[in-house]
Amino acid sequence: MKRPIGSQSFLSKGSDIYCTQCHDKKFAKHCVACKQPITSGGVNYQEEPWHSHCFVCGSCSKPLAGTSFTKHEEQVFCVDCYKTSVAQKCAGCHNPITGFGKGVNVVKYEGSSWHEYCFTCKRCSLGLANKRFVAKGKDVLCADCAAK
Repeated sequence: MKRPIGSQSFLSKGSDIYCTQCHDKKFAKHCVACKQPITSGGVNYQEEPWHSHCFVCGSCSKPLAGTSFTKHEEQVFCVDCYKTSVAQKCAGCHNPITGFGKGVNVVKYEGSSWHEYCFTCKRCSLGLANKRFVAKGKDVLCADCAAK
């Protein structure tokens, strides 16, 4: 609906003139989270626009713009919340398996997961990732130790 602009601020687009509110409604990107126009700044994540204050950790609500974060099951998490609340725990050291840093490679066996460097022979500590091993109860042994 056309109304006199009077003393309001305005923006032009081609030969048309819009009050700020109508311009934002028609042309501004809208935040995926709150659906409101993004008038300054903002964040793009997976080609979707967000207000910086709407792009937050799915657990603690800490703003994520400009920080390290990760996605899990369609939610984004700050690194701390991912480590404490979401990440699987290593059956060897019981620390979170984050998929970044030193613990990138993961070994899965019988429903449990290990950091690659934690998947070792219970007796001699030989790394067993990509090697033959023998399971004895909850322990894994290298072929040599299992034969003793």
